[in-house]
Amino acid sequence: MSGTVRGIFEGMDRQIVKAICDKDTMGSASVGMSDLSDEILLCILRHVPVCDLLMNVAQVCHKLQILCYDKALLSHVSFSEEYMADDLLMRYILRQLSNHVQSLSLNGVYWLCGSTVEKLSRCRAVTHLDITGCRLTALRLSRLLSSLTLLRSLAIDVTSSFNSGQLSSEAVDTLSRLSELRQTLLTPSYGVVPCCAQLRKLMLQFDISDVTRDGVGVCCQLMMGQSSVPHYKQLEEFSARLAPGEVNQTLLLLYLAVFSVHVPERLRVFLVSIPGPNPAHWPAAPSLARSLGQRGDLEALQLPRSWLDSLSLKRALEGNSPKHLSFSRCPHFWPQVFESLLEGGVKDATQLISLNLSGINHVLYSECRSVDDQLVAVTMNRLAATCCNLKHLNLMHTHYHHENTSELSGDTHLCASLAKFRHLRSLTLPACALSDGVNTNHISTKNSSSSSLFLGLKKPPRVGLQNYKPNSEPSLSGDSTSGLAQLLAGCPLLETLELIGPGFVSALPRLEPCARASVEPRGMCAWAQGVGDAHLAVLEAFSRLRRLTLAGLPGVLRGTGLIQLARQCRDLQVLSIANMGSLKTMNYAPALLDTLRQCTQLKEFRLEQPHLNANASFFEALSCCSRLQRFCLISRSGTFDPSAVETFMERCSHVTMCHMFMGGTLVACRTLQKALQEKFSVERSALNVVIYPLQHEDLPSVIRDIPLTLLDRITLFQSHVAQPPHLSPW
Repeated sequence: MSGTVRGIFEGMDRQIVKAICDKDTMGSASVGMSDLSDEILLCILRHVPVCDLLMNVAQVCHKLQILCYDKALLSHVSFSEEYMADDLLMRYILRQLSNHVQSLSLNGVYWLCGSTVEKLSRCRAVTHLDITGCRLTALRLSRLLSSLTLLRSLAIDVTSSFNSGQLSSEAVDTLSRLSELRQTLLTPSYGVVPCCAQLRKLMLQFDISDVTRDGVGVCCQLMMGQSSVPHYKQLEEFSARLAPGEVNQTLLLLYLAVFSVHVPERLRVFLVSIPGPNPAHWPAAPSLARSLGQRGDLEALQLPRSWLDSLSLKRALEGNSPKHLSFSRCPHFWPQVFESLLEGGVKDATQLISLNLSGINHVLYSECRSVDDQLVAVTMNRLAATCCNLKHLNLMHTHYHHENTSELSGDTHLCASLAKFRHLRSLTLPACALSDGVNTNHISTKNSSSSSLFLGLKKPPRVGLQNYKPNSEPSLSGDSTSGLAQLLAGCPLLETLELIGPGFVSALPRLEPCARASVEPRGMCAWAQGVGDAHLAVLEAFSRLRRLTLAGLPGVLRGTGLIQLARQCRDLQVLSIANMGSLKTMNYAPALLDTLRQCTQLKEFRLEQPHLNANASFFEALSCCSRLQRFCLISRSGTFDPSAVETFMERCSHVTMCHMFMGGTLVACRTLQKALQEKFSVERSALNVVIYPLQHEDLPSVIRDIPLTLLDRITLFQSHVAQPPHLSPW
């Protein structure tokens, strides 16, 4: 039996004995798994991965064998994180599932060969199938669709080799009955959309490069000879998520051309996410807004900044009760959004679950001259009272500058207002929102210490790890975390927290051009500079935290707050740290190593710092994360120890994604990458190793070869909070 299953069962046995045994009358009693009812056992078995369920648990005894094949466990199955499942195991599992499974996801299972994926045709009862990221030719897709006659929902990739003419008539018949389709477009194409005349839900992801690997420009003229897109007569939900590039925007407009003639009568979800400051204009957007506002059943809305004006937005929201709203990078919508939500423009704001206001009031720090350019605590108070059921809130790329004066009460702090969102599960904040005020003493000290006199007398840092005490970090300004403490007390259910400072831009090139166009220089916000180790330490009160992102925090000096946080947040599974403290040196390295030793439940780790020394000590600490599956290191001037990387990979047998974009030569990077692939790829079918110099000119092409599921999850830095469910990373 695998370690995961054994740990679950042993832990359950201990809890059961402790809860049931009465020390007075049942002191000698022993209660085990076999004494539990079938209903309780089924609840436990739902937490066991399906491969372990059928390969290990089912072999324990006859009772568990029967329960493991219960339809409650095998009707809906996902292999998205079954990284240890190779082709042989998957073929066996699919045989066992063939008469049971109805909903099956192989999303991101990029390592299986096409012949294995084709074995899905045995699962003839499947109605929902997700094979995004799988290796599948048009011919194999045709044979698969011909067998799955009950299919109603499909998710696929459309690659350059796709040819709709290779689909058989039986496959086209299956497509004609689909009600849901999700396409990831890697080449300009309509994919299978022209065959789907009964679609109610269409989700598109555009990830096409503007140039080929040979440097030839890509255009959409080849679309003209293909079948026209059907008129989406029954369409209820439309969503599109675009990677940067002109081709992606042009292709989106071709998909939307029919909306200029006729807006589907049942449309209630319309989500379009276009990166960059200047998305292509779509003239039909105002008429779409009017249509959405007339029926009163709008559920979700996201539009690029250039598509609507305030009046059109008002018409779209008026009389509706949306559940998901996103106004990311739409500063001119700022007054209208709050008027609609707070002044009765929305019919029932209590239905709102997810709200993305990232960059909605964004102006550069140097231009912040009035309170109108910042978040206002009073407005957030009203928003909390009106949208009382909000679970996901994104305030990235905004500013809040609290003045720490005796005349102001605690309720004036933004965190005090946010604490009234009692149901919050995920939250993204600008760093300055945590500050209680500018510390003038701290700023003057920093400025004076940089004079030529002090620089000349300054003692050079000792080589190696610096001594530190976890609880010795002084507060920068008295009770500098009082505002944050109110947030901690009011939002005990928070599971995802992203704290991002102004001026942060990831060093990876794929999204960098879009990001730099709308991000201010690092260090311009004095309030953000005051957020440091003391604030990180206070975050330990979020005991339910599962995902944590800390990026662009220059006020973090030694990182001792990370240690305290990790000791209390024992269930942390995803940790992303980027550009903390000084960019010239990595002062918090010793504290980071101690932090990693505490993160025993960590599955994903992303670290970005210009000067990272990934030596033996670093990888020894990282190896304490025994459940780690994916990690990514990004460092423009960083170094790494090849032997330490190999030793780490031997110790952490669950790691299947190793991405390192560091300094060093191309030869050194390729040598290590080849060594890891040859040594571990046999036992880890899903192994994906990419080690490449960060400043090499061919890096964009290398990144293009990484499976999208890995790019979206951890390699590329991006906020995941308050993204409508249709646009969340797939």
